[in-house]
Amino acid sequence: MTSTSPTTPPTPSATDAECLALTRNLRRRGVAVLSVFGLMWAVAAASGTGSATDVAPLAIEVAALLITAAAIYLGYRKDAAPSPRMVDLPANWARGVGIVNTVELAAVFAVIAASNAAGRPEVIPAGIALVVGLHFFPLARLYDQWQYRWTASLLTVVAVAGFVLVAAGVATETVRIVVGLGSAVVLWASSYHLALRG
Repeated sequence: MTSTSPTTPPTPSATDAECLALTRNLRRRGVAVLSVFGLMWAVAAASGTGSATDVAPLAIEVAALLITAAAIYLGYRKDAAPSPRMVDLPANWARGVGIVNTVELAAVFAVIAASNAAGRPEVIPAGIALVVGLHFFPLARLYDQWQYRWTASLLTVVAVAGFVLVAAGVATETVRIVVGLGSAVVLWASSYHLALRG
């Protein structure tokens, strides 16, 4: 809401200011979470390229750190452009987010346990990517960030690619690299989108 009169320009109401602050905080939190999880996926991918002191994993990890740091800088800088619109959150959105994240965490542990019990640990990266991807569908509505739908869709595509590679008998390390880097790129792209466009 804004107050106007014939002689004065519109001034933001307290409600507008609160909504703007919430929008900015959610945007910044999204940038940080997405970019840090992108970093984690990249480190997982790097572990499939050789031992910890080899050139390839070190190069991937350094690049991942720089990409993550740049995303966080862009998202938290003081002169960042304001979001093009304020979020319109559904009732009990925070509770909904908590439920979705709890289910996601339980599903990740279930994927790990079931894959190990079945003697198929090579399925774990694709299974986790699928869980993470699917959890973005309800988050798109709960955070009123509809771009999370393409985050969800692309992570699901990465997961399916991982399952196809496993079914084709591709080496576990290769599956980890493909799924890890694919997931990292999707999460970083989402993070940069939030940081630059809101």
